[in-house]
Amino acid sequence: MSFYENLVLQTQMNYSRHRSVYASKKTPVRLSQRSPLPYDEQIHEFVRRIEEAECIVVGGASGLSAAGGGDFYYGDTPSFRKYFGKYAEKYGFKGAFDGMYSGFDTREEHWGYIATFLNTTLNALVREPYLDLDEILKGKDFHILTTNQDTQFIKIYKEEQVSEIQGDHRFFQCSDCCHDGTWDAVKPVEEMIKAMGEGTSIPTDLIPRCPKCGAEAFPWVRGYGNFLQGRKYDEQYQKVSGYIQENTDRKMLFLELGVGRLTPMFIQEPFWNLTLNLPDAYYISVNAEYDFLPEQIEDKGFCVLGDIGKVLKDVNAEIKRG
Repeated sequence: MSFYENLVLQTQMNYSRHRSVYASKKTPVRLSQRSPLPYDEQIHEFVRRIEEAECIVVGGASGLSAAGGGDFYYGDTPSFRKYFGKYAEKYGFKGAFDGMYSGFDTREEHWGYIATFLNTTLNALVREPYLDLDEILKGKDFHILTTNQDTQFIKIYKEEQVSEIQGDHRFFQCSDCCHDGTWDAVKPVEEMIKAMGEGTSIPTDLIPRCPKCGAEAFPWVRGYGNFLQGRKYDEQYQKVSGYIQENTDRKMLFLELGVGRLTPMFIQEPFWNLTLNLPDAYYISVNAEYDFLPEQIEDKGFCVLGDIGKVLKDVNAEIKRG
């Protein structure tokens, strides 16, 4: 087991012990009672920490994509209606994930919905917060850790710079996990969307199947299926583990962007642990809803409570002003 995966497993056990606390959108960790700096001072300090850092680990979560318009996952938003309206009208879904957990009249319609979901993210332009983040990171030594499966980071960076520990919409796997392999989903999704047209179902012969056992395929993503935790999964954890372990003696900045209360165990709490235990580590969190800063690291970090898109834009602007 890799170094970082072990940290995640530790925090998952903590999550299980305090499930009711997390369910109430709180944390069992004792938080700092210090008053935050004024916003302008936070931006100035953000820039200073970026410039001083010798290496940066970015933790990008759902809030980062939502800040750029990818807010169709959890609610009945205008963007959800734009991309999934024909299914929302028929089944009453209140967000894209709601559809993934719901039943459909036929398997052909089920796959019509999955194809619509994947097509929406695979063909989305790189969102503005990601572009601002890219400008902020220019010239820096960094690694990206993400729980997002929407391929936004992969559209900007090389595969070796990104650890996608929750999967990736570009790949299919066997729904029964009969073998340790994934395969391309991009081309099959294109064919399904073309064949479906304005309808809600795909032709039966386009339902993707495992080349080994013939079972239906499934997107290689955690959350609503039998997620394959094999070689590709291990590779993602090895990338981020190797980066952190190779840089433990440098000034390392952990930059957390948009972590919600459903999955604090993959980015947030491991970042807290690492900030506490690495002597030259520092932590910055940007979140539209939560400013959780553990008391133990209140001298080694701060949280910006606000719109992630605006914060990154303001940081980028200050860097460019010199």
